[in-house]
Amino acid sequence: MHDTICALATPAGGAIAVIRISGDQAIAIADKIFRSKSGKSLTEAKGQTLHYGSIVSEETNTSSEIHPTPPRPLERGQGGEAVDDVLVSVFRAPHSYTGENSVEISCHGSRYIISRIIDLLIENGCRQAKPGEYTQCAFMNGKMDLSQAEAVADLIASTNNATHRMAMSQLRGNFSNELSELREKLLHITSLLELELDFSDQDVNFADREQLSSLAEQIDKKITSLANSFKTGRAIKQGVPVAIIGKTNVGKSTLLNRLVGEERAIVSDIHGTTRDVIEDTVTINGITFRFIDTAGIRDTKDEIERIGIERTYQKIQEATIVLWLVDERPTEGELEEIKSQTSNKSLIIVRNKIDKDTTDWHLPYPCINISARTGENIQSIEQSIHQAADIPEIHENDVIITNARHYEALCRAHDSITIVREGLEQGLSGDLLSEDLRQCIAHLGEIVGGAISTEETLQSIFSSFCIGK
Repeated sequence: MHDTICALATPAGGAIAVIRISGDQAIAIADKIFRSKSGKSLTEAKGQTLHYGSIVSEETNTSSEIHPTPPRPLERGQGGEAVDDVLVSVFRAPHSYTGENSVEISCHGSRYIISRIIDLLIENGCRQAKPGEYTQCAFMNGKMDLSQAEAVADLIASTNNATHRMAMSQLRGNFSNELSELREKLLHITSLLELELDFSDQDVNFADREQLSSLAEQIDKKITSLANSFKTGRAIKQGVPVAIIGKTNVGKSTLLNRLVGEERAIVSDIHGTTRDVIEDTVTINGITFRFIDTAGIRDTKDEIERIGIERTYQKIQEATIVLWLVDERPTEGELEEIKSQTSNKSLIIVRNKIDKDTTDWHLPYPCINISARTGENIQSIEQSIHQAADIPEIHENDVIITNARHYEALCRAHDSITIVREGLEQGLSGDLLSEDLRQCIAHLGEIVGGAISTEETLQSIFSSFCIGK
């Protein structure tokens, strides 16, 4: 038996709040402070049932005692002061989120009411839950594997359609199923090789080396495919970085403000106004983009502005897409310099201020003509940015890796299966191959929790969760 925990499971400040209790004594503790309108006890309630009543505190002492008796837990039938009218949901193990007895109290969202109910629960035997402790209980009780538990945090943090679909896919076990299939194939190879070892003195071959090589190749391709999806997953989860660069006073801050739909950056005719990096996010066709307004590139003796320009070059290297904003025809030298700095990036050349300068000039590269001031042709930039990101449409059942821990484990599994494939080609003995196969299985097991045993590792993962989840 372990502690029974309680915590607010919804953000404070709303009209309604939900307080979650989980543990062996969850129902009994909630019953001490709850008075059902039906007069029935929660301890007699069936699982997955809803009950209306009041949360009550111990009756206020109105006597003239100089030294009143200390508060004590309420007994059924005893009176008390009503704290709030509530709805109480009862879940009995194992049919709950955590796999334990659980109670959820839906009360009004007053901070005083929330605090008072939690205090009453603690007085009657609960402990305040730690960040992520409910989901950790669900993992420990076999309600979900570790990758699904991590998907809970991703689902809460999802900010657009793509991140929501990826989190839902992982939470529903699509990634876990892929890993389970890989594990079964690896175990099949391992069992055949180890069976040969038991009959090594009889020179019996249970495993066809060509078939094993073909199967190992299939496994390697699948692991590689999953690992390669991390680039897409990370871009969707963190936002695709887009650097807006150009000379001073060319309209970079105006363009940022136009794209994000608010006055995010200071706009001025004075050169060098933007001296530091300004960032904001915009969702375009379900994908989040992180736009970065940088300091204008020019020769300057101002130390602060010079530092800002150095950061501009740094952001160019960090960006996936670069918007090069110009308001006059760039020279061949400027074109070559920008092309060299963005050789591994998607470069989009944007001609600004077409509302002021109607001169017809062309570049040897594709160029979008806009007016950041009036908003003319801004949609063309958004379409070009979305195309340049080259993010495939995410469907509900797609498996996309977004977690760095998963990616690193897949890379280690890839290294192990690569060694196995090389060993099969070289005709290595089954005992050596089996060891590398088991290493591959272990690395895949780290993702779903099969090889997770240390408290420090679990604490590291679940500490990033919010309290109440």
